[in-house]
Amino acid sequence: MRDVDVSFDGSPVLRSLSLSLERGGRLGILGPAAGGKSVLLKLLVGLVAPDDGAVHILGTDISRGKEKTLMRVRRDVGMLFQNYALFDFMTVGENVAFPLARLGETEEGEIAERVSLRLRAVGLAGSETKMPSELSGGMKKRVGIARATIARPALLLYDEPTAGLDPVTTSKMYELIAADQAETGCTVLAVSSDVGALCGFSTELALMHEGRIRYRGPSEAIGDSNDALVRQFVSGKDEGPL
Repeated sequence: MRDVDVSFDGSPVLRSLSLSLERGGRLGILGPAAGGKSVLLKLLVGLVAPDDGAVHILGTDISRGKEKTLMRVRRDVGMLFQNYALFDFMTVGENVAFPLARLGETEEGEIAERVSLRLRAVGLAGSETKMPSELSGGMKKRVGIARATIARPALLLYDEPTAGLDPVTTSKMYELIAADQAETGCTVLAVSSDVGALCGFSTELALMHEGRIRYRGPSEAIGDSNDALVRQFVSGKDEGPL
């Protein structure tokens, strides 16, 4: 992303934002609510277009890409949505199979086998016939991860992957994400408000505030930032007016 501006109804959300991530990298994005984190993810899958600036995904400029260009890029991008975004009229198995079924390039038997393998990988073996309404929040997150990763995309985006989960489940979620990346070599970008968990997972962190990047660097160094706002967000301690 280079010098990206996004506004809604005249109100700036992202301001001259530039951000890059090398293939195979793992970046965590932190920041207070309404700081532009989810909008950033929507830019990366072409759900929002920038008012100004450029967005390049996997070597393709999608800033003002036509639908055909966006569809080609999205084949290599997987996303876990904050609110799960599972289809409530589909079974767990059908939800996980959806990316492969939509591409229309995989035989039904192979899709069923890959669904079974993905569900086993996230600890939900045998859940194919369950409905989303039968699942807990943690289980829905796991189904979302299985769906996001089944097509083995080159880029994976996770929006609040552990929101509302207990510490043990949170740890297991990040272990799943890390294991999948180790297996495929994919690039991972995770957005979260959980400072401790994201610091433990990500090799690099970026902190967003009011549509700008206030910190970008190693996870272990964020607490030593010269920016008082960054230190305050990470520590939770009030250092006075910012």
